[in-house]
Amino acid sequence: MHSESHSRQESSESTNITGSCLYDLLRLDTPTDWGFNENNGKTASSGPHGRLENLMSEPGNRFCADCGSPEPKWVSLNIGSFICIKCSGVHRSLGVHISKVLSVNLDEWTDDEVNVLTEMGGNTIINMKYEACIPEYYKKPKPDSSIEERADFIWRKYELLQFTNTDESLSCPFPYRSPPTHSNSSSLDMSSSGHEKKQNSVKNTQSHRSHWHAFRHSRRRKDSHDRTHRKSSLSAGMVEFIGLIKVNVVRGSNLAVRDMISSDPYVILSLGDQSVKTRVIKKNLNPVWNEQLMLSIPEDVPPLKLLVYDKDRFSTDDFMGEAEIDIQPLVSAAKASENSKTEDSVQLGQWVESKENALEGDGDGVFNMVEGKVKQEIALKLQNVERGVLHIELECVSLTQ
Repeated sequence: MHSESHSRQESSESTNITGSCLYDLLRLDTPTDWGFNENNGKTASSGPHGRLENLMSEPGNRFCADCGSPEPKWVSLNIGSFICIKCSGVHRSLGVHISKVLSVNLDEWTDDEVNVLTEMGGNTIINMKYEACIPEYYKKPKPDSSIEERADFIWRKYELLQFTNTDESLSCPFPYRSPPTHSNSSSLDMSSSGHEKKQNSVKNTQSHRSHWHAFRHSRRRKDSHDRTHRKSSLSAGMVEFIGLIKVNVVRGSNLAVRDMISSDPYVILSLGDQSVKTRVIKKNLNPVWNEQLMLSIPEDVPPLKLLVYDKDRFSTDDFMGEAEIDIQPLVSAAKASENSKTEDSVQLGQWVESKENALEGDGDGVFNMVEGKVKQEIALKLQNVERGVLHIELECVSLTQ
C-alpha cells in the first residue's frame, strides 16, 4: 500500500510538472523588463514602455479619445489622451503648445513622461473635461469619419475649448432691469409722471435696440473672423497623411560662432505646416543631440526643412544656417519595399552631392533597408551661413506601425 501510494504521489507530481510546462515557458518568454504578479495574475512592468502598455490596457484607453477607433497607438502628452493614427495627424497640426504627439511604440519614453500621463487619468477623465457639453446637434467623429470631420471636431475640442464645462453662460449684453419699487403714492403723482415715464421708456427702448443691433453686427464680424481663422487653422489638419518621417538629429560639426566665442545651437525641423525642434545645447560648436523627432508625411510630399539657431536669452535668436531635403525618394523606396520579407541589409538607392542639394561630399545619402526599415544617413552642409554641417538619420515609417 505504501509503495502504491508513493507511486501515485510521484505520478501526481509528474502530472503537475507537465501541466505547468506551458506556464513556465510563457514565463520564460516574458520580456526581461516585465515582472509577473502572482497575486492577481497580471503583468506589471518596471520600465516606461511596460507601464505605458498597462495604461493602454485600461478600459477608457483602449479606444481613441476623439473618434473611438480601437487600439490607439499614439499619445497627446500634454493633453493626456490616447489617440489613433488619423487623429494624431490633426493633433500635430495644432502645434506642440496645444498637443505634443508621441508614438507608443516608436518613441523613447521616460518614467517622468509616463508619470505625467498617469496623473492625468487617461481618456475617460480627459473627455469628462474636454467633452463635458457637446451640443446635441453636433456629432462626435467615428472611426470611419472623414479627415474634415476629425479636424473640425479636434479644433473645436482642444483649441477653442468649445465643449468644456464653464460657469459662464451666454446672456444678453444689455439685460432688462426691472424698475425700482415704491411705496403707495397718490394717483395724482402717478398720472402726472405717466407721460414722462412713457417718453423715457421709448428712448430707453430705442437705445437698447441700437446697442443690440451694434452687438449683433459685432458678433457677425467676429463669427466671420472666426470662420476665416478656422479655415486657415484646419487647412493643415485636413491633409491626408501617407506615413511618418522619423528624424534623428545626431550632431552638428564646426557650426558658426554667434556669441563671443561659441554658440547655443538648436535645430527646427519643418514639413509642410508642421514643425518641431530639438533642445538647446549650451556653448558648443560641435553639439551632439541624438534626439529623435517625428513628423507626418502629407500626401503631396513637401521638402523637409532644417534651420539652426543660436538661443539668445535677451534678444532674437541668431540664424546659424539652413538646409532642405527632398524626402520623396526615401518615401518611394519605403513604399517599394513594404511587401519585402527580407531581414538582411539591402541598399535601395543613393543620393550624390550636387549643386541642387546640400549634401556633404563625405555623407552621400544611401537608402538602406535594415530589419525591414528604410533608413538614410545624411550629412548636410548648412546654407546661407559661413560654415557648419548637420548630421541626421531619416527613417520612413508606415502608418500601420
